[in-house]
Amino acid sequence: MYRQVLVLAVFAACLCGFPASCARNLNYRPIIGILAQENLEEDPHAQGTSYIAASYVKHLESAGARVVPIRINRTEEEYETLFNAINGLLLPGGNVDIETSQFTRAARIFYELALKANDASDYFPIWGTCQGFQQLTVLTSNKNLLTLTDTKAVALPLTFSPGAQNSRLFKKFPKDVLQSLAEENITSNFHSWSLSTQNYSANPKLKRFYRVLTTNTDGRKEFISTMEAYRYPFYAVQWHPEKSPFEWIEKSGMVHTLSAIKATFYTAHFFVSEAMKNRHQFPSQIEEEKALIYNYQPVYNGLNSIFLQNYYFD
Repeated sequence: MYRQVLVLAVFAACLCGFPASCARNLNYRPIIGILAQENLEEDPHAQGTSYIAASYVKHLESAGARVVPIRINRTEEEYETLFNAINGLLLPGGNVDIETSQFTRAARIFYELALKANDASDYFPIWGTCQGFQQLTVLTSNKNLLTLTDTKAVALPLTFSPGAQNSRLFKKFPKDVLQSLAEENITSNFHSWSLSTQNYSANPKLKRFYRVLTTNTDGRKEFISTMEAYRYPFYAVQWHPEKSPFEWIEKSGMVHTLSAIKATFYTAHFFVSEAMKNRHQFPSQIEEEKALIYNYQPVYNGLNSIFLQNYYFD
């Protein structure tokens, strides 16, 4: 049994781009926190005060991670304790105020803890999707620099910036996946607000902190669709890689092609491989088990819901 585990570990290390000799230094039981947010007012199935869309949980689990829900309205001490137990953070899409919400308050606490940790050589990755992307821009710039775009329900190809295919995020993607991302309408966009390239370029904080990997346009405004931090393992996509395999509403912008599914896998795979570099752990197995998402049951919202299933929290 040990030999099988060792072989799998070496394989995973190679797949993630790590030398096999480094496999022993990786954490093959990564736990990633997903930040909950205030319930949507129009959600007829809402329970408690906050939710996490199950598609984000499945997205990470599909690449070999376990998930801990990070609930809003907790103390800074509780968040710091949890930060020291998890191996990465995902900020999901949604529809809250990214300046005044409890989602934002918690995101800011974890963001600042992650900056401090990484500065101390404690590798801690953050991933932001859609609203999470937008939240990271606010946390970094201390301003809301978003602008309206006509991107509410549309699938687009990515326009890669020079050298982006050699970025940390994309350099291990197969050539056929990169080609599909560049040529096919497979990135799902469900946002009304975007960070324009103009606003990014005009803000020194953002320009120094983030490298632009891809852009898109709604026909009038060019906006940033993928970026990664220069000095920190922070990554952000304005599009939704988790929707293609796990959300099934029949709506413009939803894509279920083989190339879209494959791109989804490599985004999840990349971020989980980043979380494997972190060595945080819970003080005990009992505390770990109590924190995991397995203690909660997702609620089925129906095929016509934007989120097929949600986890709800008090």
